[in-house]
Amino acid sequence: MVGKKSGKALLREEGLERTDNNMEQTSWPVIQPINQKNYYVDFLKRDEQFLAVRTQQEEARNKMIKHAKDRDRALAQGRQIGPDGDVDMDEEEEEEEEEEDELSAGNKTIVIHPGSQNLRIGLASDLLPKSIPMVIARRANTSESEEDMGEPMPKRRKLDDGKVEPVPEKRFGEEFATKFVAASNELKVRMRMNKRKVLPQSRDMVTSYNRRATYDTINEHNDTMHIDWTDVGKEPEYVAGRAALRIPDLSKPRYKLYWPIQHGWINERDYDSIRNIYNDIQLIIEDSVRTELKLDLRTRKDWAQYNCVIVIPDYYERTYVTSLLDLAIQDLGVARVCFIQESLAASFGAGFTTTCIVDIGAQKTSICCVEDGMVIDNSRVNLKYGGQDVTDSFVKMIIYNHFPYADVNLKRRYDFLLVEELKSKFSTIAEADISVQLYDFHVRAPGQDTRKYTFKIYDEVALPTLALFKPETFDDHKGKLIGRRKLISRSYDLYDGKPNDPTSTAQNEILKAIAPADLPPEPQKLLFAKINGLNGIKDESDSRRPSIARVQDLDPGTPLASGASSPVRKLNELTPQPDSTLHENGNGVGTPNPDESFLKIGQPGDDTLMLDSAEHTNTFDPLALERRDDILPIYPLANAITSSINHAARGSSSKTRDLYQSLLLIGGASKVNGLGPHLEQTLVGLLADTGYSRDIVVNRPPRDLDSEVVVWKGGAVFGRMSRTNDSWVTPFLYERLGERVLASKLMWAW
Repeated sequence: MVGKKSGKALLREEGLERTDNNMEQTSWPVIQPINQKNYYVDFLKRDEQFLAVRTQQEEARNKMIKHAKDRDRALAQGRQIGPDGDVDMDEEEEEEEEEEDELSAGNKTIVIHPGSQNLRIGLASDLLPKSIPMVIARRANTSESEEDMGEPMPKRRKLDDGKVEPVPEKRFGEEFATKFVAASNELKVRMRMNKRKVLPQSRDMVTSYNRRATYDTINEHNDTMHIDWTDVGKEPEYVAGRAALRIPDLSKPRYKLYWPIQHGWINERDYDSIRNIYNDIQLIIEDSVRTELKLDLRTRKDWAQYNCVIVIPDYYERTYVTSLLDLAIQDLGVARVCFIQESLAASFGAGFTTTCIVDIGAQKTSICCVEDGMVIDNSRVNLKYGGQDVTDSFVKMIIYNHFPYADVNLKRRYDFLLVEELKSKFSTIAEADISVQLYDFHVRAPGQDTRKYTFKIYDEVALPTLALFKPETFDDHKGKLIGRRKLISRSYDLYDGKPNDPTSTAQNEILKAIAPADLPPEPQKLLFAKINGLNGIKDESDSRRPSIARVQDLDPGTPLASGASSPVRKLNELTPQPDSTLHENGNGVGTPNPDESFLKIGQPGDDTLMLDSAEHTNTFDPLALERRDDILPIYPLANAITSSINHAARGSSSKTRDLYQSLLLIGGASKVNGLGPHLEQTLVGLLADTGYSRDIVVNRPPRDLDSEVVVWKGGAVFGRMSRTNDSWVTPFLYERLGERVLASKLMWAW
């Protein structure tokens, strides 16, 4: 009989005995569960945890290490060390070292200030920038002067015998004639009040002379100022800048001009895709760098040796800024990029610390207050008129007074250059210079002999500029909203879906003042996409937008055209046409009426869309006018300045006085003789009852600096601040963070 076996023997015989060395089953660390009642994390709660801040701290650390090595090297060489740890140098040596640092930084920094009509570009070390027309010419079937009958204004009618009807007073309609005569009479009254001599028959003297005026012909070899027109015999794909304006209108092959930026916005009216717009901007910049700056930058390797400072508007759009950032880093391939706002750059260029900047450009006027190197957000005002509106009114007024060269056409390139020259030469609002004057000019057209005209002019030199203070005199605003939001939609917050473009209470106050009381709650543009889909019309806008039928789900803040005459159109003389395809097919959209239970969209006989108006009125805020794109900001200049300063001062009388005492008038359209004193007088009369009328001082840029380049000059100063400028964005940061890096790099709230 076998005896009983122990437990160990059984485990050993059965193979159940543990034979390992008590090692853990895995080498992965075992994470113990945290105490849910008391725990704390600091993830992304400290600045040094952000990549943009970490790289900046690493640069500072590298500079500190370099400084320590230089100090040790100086000690080894027996040089003296100062109490601050730096190597002792004379003041002259320190200044020379700083100048060398700034010069070396400026020689490798390109400052770019794109505008609606001109691009100003140059190295930060340059004294003045190069001004290049912001235009590009591309091959096309017809030029812009051959489209739409070739006239931006009504043609002169031909009589039965073939002669042209000599009635220029009726050429632009009775409304223009009424405005012109009223403005002229008002100027006469003011001149008489100021004891200025006014001849009673001044206009008759002008018209009678201009009717009889003829021209003299000058052969090309006798014309010392003849123009060298651009030769397109090699048929280049595009011609950019100043050479594009020198292409003959009837060249073979034909070329058409494109302006990528218009009225301070991206030009969506004349383009079919966003890529083409920014591609043209890139080509204009590259061509300007090669031809004007004489820098042979053709590859990304060449561009990687240079930094770039881009000047953007104060009242910018986020998509515009992010697109320029992508263009500079991805397309051009520069080493670093930084942005600066126009008003802040102007304060740098003029040397003002606290000021109110009034920048009158070619197609927009911006007003903004700057205090201690920071832009006051709520003081930003952006008005959509400028020097080009002055040019249009100037041409119409001289034609009204029987201008001898009556066939002038602003769509023809040589006529456009001629009118700009006449306006810059003769425009003035100084009352001492307003009288009947005799002048001459030369018409130089490609393939033709030069023609010399003489003409008389009276108050046409002053009235177009005075219209800045009464913009209702301008009557060409109706086309400025065409194509708005056709290609580029608003930027929306990723989390709450709200528009995140910057806002300004001063701009909102102006929009409230010009908007009618019965304005629809919130016009929508995606409504057009739905209607076009129902009517079989192809949508040319952004394909990423969803096709939504409900009004409350549509894209807020975009225009809705009105089939009937709306109060907005009566007040601002606007005819918004957000979708050119829709307009051409005649599918009008009625103005929504909140009192109706349903909104009917479309015309009788077409497919219609029924929308619930109750949900519409409860969803949108009718007071958020700064988000709207169907209201064009047109407002008197002096009133806009007072609105900007009031919102900047916030009731502080001392700050209000400081801003009125430091008004800075800049911009190409502000160079008219007498504009500064007239603006000062207008503000004094406007603020006569407030107690600030004695504090108003309108300044010009110091040191005889051209008012056109003050903004660029400030950008150049900012670009040379290599030691204190922490706003640079590198390709390394952009590759990893994208446009989010701007929140850490810009000097203002992004």
